Amino acid sequence: MVSVEIDVSKGKSTVCILKPYGEIVCSPFEVMHVEKELESLAELLQRLDGEIRIVMEATGIYHLPVLTFFQEKGYFIAVVNPYAMKKYESNEEIYAELKLLGRRYRHYMEQHVRALQELIHVLDYTMPGIKKLLKSWNEANNKDKLSDFVDVFWHFDTITSMSREDFLSAYMEWARERKYHQSQSKATEIYELASNGIPTLSSSTPLTKMLVREAVSVLRTIDSSLSHILARMQELAKTVWIVNSKLNNFFKVIHSILDWC
Repeated sequence: MVSVEIDVSKGKSTVCILKPYGEIVCSPFEVMHVEKELESLAELLQRLDGEIRIVMEATGIYHLPVLTFFQEKGYFIAVVNPYAMKKYESNEEIYAELKLLGRRYRHYMEQHVRALQELIHVLDYTMPGIKKLLKSWNEANNKDKLSDFVDVFWHFDTITSMSREDFLSAYMEWARERKYHQSQSKATEIYELASNGIPTLSSSTPLTKMLVREAVSVLRTIDSSLSHILARMQELAKTVWIVNSKLNNFFKVIHSILDWC
């Protein structure tokens, strides 16, 4: 028997493959939640000798795309956390919808990665370095600080055309309206970056503003689809049967499940 232990986080998982008595088959490695990398993991598992049993730690709803992917492949899967073990009831409609949503999630996540790369590519010409200061899409609150910011301040010139005090005031007002943390230190960092940065695409070129905002629009459309998919998956997740567990150590839970099965 081969135990595949998956620790799920936002957008990626850490995978460790073990044989009985703790013999390591593969040292821990990361897998992004995109079709290509999950398929590569599935191909790796197919090459292993022995019965494959997958155990993953539930992390909110982020494990659902991985769960549905391997369920569709026909693998045995147990989903656990330190306090509970989740078993999905036999409901063909729920399984079918989860499988479909899992596939669509992976599809849109790949599109999200490409769209974000395209936006960053454009920003490298207009606002080099801005990505390091502002976070992209957050699945927890469905907000994208980077996109929201560059939709308004789409070129360093839109920042440096103001005095430091005026930009700090404009940033604080923008953050208040968008319900982001109103940080003067963050605004100061951005102003310093803009003052010292060297854009290679002029703000006076009419195409520049259009390129940035079009990239933002595409990314927002994709993120909106991801948000709807995750919301539906979360709704379906509420239908699962939760069995309480008093085991405090995750790996003890894993081995108990494997022994029981």
